[in-house]
Amino acid sequence: MARKGSTNDDDGGGGSPEWMTTFGDMMTLLLTFFVLLYSMSSIDEEQFEIALDSIREGLGVFTGGRTIATQRLLDGGAIGEGFSPMNIRLMETLMGQIEQYVQEEQVDDAVSMEMTERGLEVRFAGDILFDLGDAEIRPEGEEVLREVGEMIEETPNDVVVEGHTDNLPIRTDRFPSNWELSTARATTVARFFIEDMNLDSERFSAAGYSEYRPLVPNDSPENRAQNRRVEVIFLNPDFVRESPVYEPAEEQPDPGAEETDDDMETPPGPEFEDESPAPDFEDVPEAEGF
Repeated sequence: MARKGSTNDDDGGGGSPEWMTTFGDMMTLLLTFFVLLYSMSSIDEEQFEIALDSIREGLGVFTGGRTIATQRLLDGGAIGEGFSPMNIRLMETLMGQIEQYVQEEQVDDAVSMEMTERGLEVRFAGDILFDLGDAEIRPEGEEVLREVGEMIEETPNDVVVEGHTDNLPIRTDRFPSNWELSTARATTVARFFIEDMNLDSERFSAAGYSEYRPLVPNDSPENRAQNRRVEVIFLNPDFVRESPVYEPAEEQPDPGAEETDDDMETPPGPEFEDESPAPDFEDVPEAEGF
């Protein structure tokens, strides 16, 4: 007895159903569409840096307490404000290196950092660099500055060294006031980087601000120790480019220089027209006896 062959009209000859082929094509198109949308999306660098900083603080990556300060940028709404993404990464790398050194040497009470629109400010407070009323770098301070100098050598940023004092007056032959003391400390640090570490002198500048830019009120010995500081600032290239550029004044002649004959011009005099006839020398009689 012959067996009846079973037929299945839905299997299309043993393959997948026709509706599944259409469904697979639709899913592939949807996947391609969403991948395209994702590739066209942009990440907000500022919000990303804020989130990254929050994660770092939550995980305790920076445990130096007051050693890291980003308050000015946080007040502005974004840690990356005024910085290009490349310069943000550069500054964060510097912060990490200095923070690691500060923790290893346990000098977080004297070395602090703050990120501002100018760049990364590294502050050396108290007596880590200088004795009170002096501008000679202490041996302990040279070790710290040498470590920072190596980081300066590895970065392309220009550097500003700024000196600050407390409000205690000073009157010596070398330092008649805090202006001279703050300026001497700043230039001493800059010269250490240039002369002792052979760094490029064109990258450095120095300034002294006496007692007039305190971090905290000068109402206690602890606060005065914070205000006696030297700041080494890794300048933000974006901030430098946005700063106004002053064109040099036109060269003026030296009023004390003597003028030469070539430089002197004879002023034009009045022109006179002489309409009288020229004298006739033939009519003049010859003088006798000559």
